[in-house]
Amino acid sequence: MFNRLIASLIPLFPKKFIWTFSKRYIAGETIEDALRASKKLNEEGMMVTLDVLGEFIKDLEEAERNKNEYLEVIERLTAEGIDGNFSVKPTSFGLLIDEDVCYRHIREIVRKAAGYNNFVRIDMEDSKCVDKEIRLFRRLHGEFPRNVGLVLQAYLRRTLDDLKALTPLHSPETPLNFRLCKGIYVEPARIAYKDHDEINRHFLEDLEYMFSHGFYVGIATHDQFLIDHAYQLIEKYGLKKDEYEFQMLFGVTPERRASILRNGHRMRVYVPFGKDWFGYSTRRLKENPQIASYIIKALFNRK
Repeated sequence: MFNRLIASLIPLFPKKFIWTFSKRYIAGETIEDALRASKKLNEEGMMVTLDVLGEFIKDLEEAERNKNEYLEVIERLTAEGIDGNFSVKPTSFGLLIDEDVCYRHIREIVRKAAGYNNFVRIDMEDSKCVDKEIRLFRRLHGEFPRNVGLVLQAYLRRTLDDLKALTPLHSPETPLNFRLCKGIYVEPARIAYKDHDEINRHFLEDLEYMFSHGFYVGIATHDQFLIDHAYQLIEKYGLKKDEYEFQMLFGVTPERRASILRNGHRMRVYVPFGKDWFGYSTRRLKENPQIASYIIKALFNRK
């Protein structure tokens, strides 16, 4: 209750206050901020994924602006020689307004990335978006099989069935590439598992299914239990270092990601940036009120 109360009040505070905790987890407002953070991560031996903030837009003019910003980001990242790819949230391009317009915008982004032999990950949002986003992925995978991937969320009860339904798309010529995460959106129990241990069990079940079918997987977790069990599955299936990667969020558990690198595994860091950092931060609070307790601790421990 305390966390929910704090989470409901924090969005009412000035942006400067919100930035005191957001700046650790967001690279900044501009492309320059994102490129600077990405270069530093590359120097530390990590790959990156760039994400322009701005989900759940209200009109298609915003969708057009977001598309153009991504096209610029692709150009800039390529010109700077940064080892990174891109993540898109379909609601940033009007998924819930006009599904076909959203497809055309994201197709243009994927085509641009493919021209540079790069890659775009379609992010997964809340449950009302899942079917639409899988349809979007199927359409794009048919045209750009090596340049587009999808996020799947282990806490959704449907995820293993979704994996099985997507499996026929996979072949050496049309490989499947997934990012597997736990999931953060607040969903009812009929849609999503709620118990921490149960979510972890299904994460590992989904991960083993992916490994056993030869899919490339971005193992997106900060949970040491899952990391340790992922190591065991990697060994069980004799995977090479270029057949999977670990992924973590910008600013979260840097010591843990460093240990994964020291153990000889590849690491990719998700780098969000953009002018909508305030909306992104307050939405994350609404979706995950437990963050509020960390914010309070951070405020009292500022240097």
